[in-house]
Amino acid sequence: MAKPVTDPPGLDRGLTNYGDREFSRYLRRSFARSMGISGEMLERPVVGIAVSGSGFNNCHRTMDELTEAVSRGVLATGGLPLPFPTISLGEVFLNPTSMMFRNLMSMDVEEMIRAQPMDSVVLIGGCDKTVPAQLMGAVSAGRPAIQLVTGPMMTGRHRGERLGACTDCRRFWAKFRAGEVSEDEVSQIEANLAVTAGTCAVMGTASTMACIAEALGMSLPGTAAVPAVHASRLVIAEETGKAAVRLVQHPIPPSQVITKKSIENAFRVLLAVGGSTNAVIHLIAIAGRLGIGFSLDRLNEISDQTPVLVDLKPVGDGYMEDFFAAGGVGAVLRELKPLLNLDCIGVDGRKLQERLDGNSQWVDRKVIHTLKDPISARGGLVALKGSLAPHGAILKRAAATASLFEVEGRAVVFENLDDLARRVDAPDLDVDPNDILILKNAGPQAAGMPEAGYLPIPGKLARAGVKDMVRISDARMSGTAYGTIVLHVAPEAATGGPLAIVRSGDRVALSVSKRRIDLLVPDEEQKRRFGSWSPPPFPDRGYAALYRRSVLQAPQGCDFDFLIRRPASNQG
Repeated sequence: MAKPVTDPPGLDRGLTNYGDREFSRYLRRSFARSMGISGEMLERPVVGIAVSGSGFNNCHRTMDELTEAVSRGVLATGGLPLPFPTISLGEVFLNPTSMMFRNLMSMDVEEMIRAQPMDSVVLIGGCDKTVPAQLMGAVSAGRPAIQLVTGPMMTGRHRGERLGACTDCRRFWAKFRAGEVSEDEVSQIEANLAVTAGTCAVMGTASTMACIAEALGMSLPGTAAVPAVHASRLVIAEETGKAAVRLVQHPIPPSQVITKKSIENAFRVLLAVGGSTNAVIHLIAIAGRLGIGFSLDRLNEISDQTPVLVDLKPVGDGYMEDFFAAGGVGAVLRELKPLLNLDCIGVDGRKLQERLDGNSQWVDRKVIHTLKDPISARGGLVALKGSLAPHGAILKRAAATASLFEVEGRAVVFENLDDLARRVDAPDLDVDPNDILILKNAGPQAAGMPEAGYLPIPGKLARAGVKDMVRISDARMSGTAYGTIVLHVAPEAATGGPLAIVRSGDRVALSVSKRRIDLLVPDEEQKRRFGSWSPPPFPDRGYAALYRRSVLQAPQGCDFDFLIRRPASNQG
């Protein structure tokens, strides 16, 4: 009986199929020699390094030196580092939105890990959708993987004030729209908002996902908050390379690190740091790749138990460099210890209990509060349901105006993004400060779900001094944004959710205490309106058509229906 063909480690893994394995091996080694790699090195275990740098990605400007530092660590520990490129998602350089390409990048990462001969992989990235895409792809590929984030920017200065992208971007732009800041000053601010390499300097989506990667155990302890330009970031990269070789010697696949328990830990950290609403979608998508379900009802349960501990913009006053100096994710985890699942294992092979034991470090309590003295007794995010959002919606209550939590108002409706851009500053727009702004057709199927949920205050109200209003949409908002904004309304308007038939003048009720968002229109009238409703046209070719045909709604993580795992297996 012929022996089954096994997949050997190193460069002999996954040989190209020419119908002759020995020829495939001979040819591969020959071409590897053409890159100047010695025969001795070719016998080493291979660590792939997934690099996501691009001239269209400011967050990843340090990619080359990080790759070099990872390679040093791999070589020092007896491995062969082989960098390879993947799609790069530079948030502000992509149209219509980077979210539309997250799943595509995840597929790229998954297939390149699976198709190329590597025994483990280091994932280098930082920009908003990059870390989720890399984790989703690595989880699906199943090979031992470790995340290395690029790190946050340092802050700039303007007239004696610290500035950091991009909460301060939005704050000064709102002042400019209100006539409080001149065009010349806005130009000066533009030059001082983003002054170093790295991701946004506040607890936006990029920083939130870096914290989540560490909380999950997919990156080394103490690595999430180190600034991109700090020397320690390169030391961390080197240590990550060493850890990747250890993952070859003692394999720990992502499915052993990312479990139901570690997902819940990550949600607690998300809530404690006052993190991005986008992270809810991303965490659900990562979990879905392993068949782990997570409901918005469970999010509310965890939120009610988990206080906000971190004083950073957009929820507080500080920046990521302050969070790093204050103690970082480790300090937050130690405060949350009574609420955490401590038997979760990380890529370093240790259980969370072990990682949190030992000598306690100094913590700056102005930035990271204690569990007994939180900034807020409940988590920064809350899920809503009701007749306007039967499957759910999200509000970042930690960045919202509490006086708007229990309101009923008149709807001022924008049919789509173009309608919003055309009319929001029109002098004759029928709107007052107590109205509720509603944007339709900005969900995943209709528009790729851009960060358009941060609807601007209508120009005439902004100039009159209005700073916040209730805003509702099926879009997302940037993790750096703030305000009383209800997002991710599901089902979205384009699929025939109730949002589709809302009209200006309808009454809408928001109750954060009851976790509800309701359209106060009689059922018979809603049925009548749906009788004349039709969905918007969709693309018929290319990736856009695939996306619209296959993308799930926000409560399912906006992943593709053919990429999630069903049914759920035993995930501890």
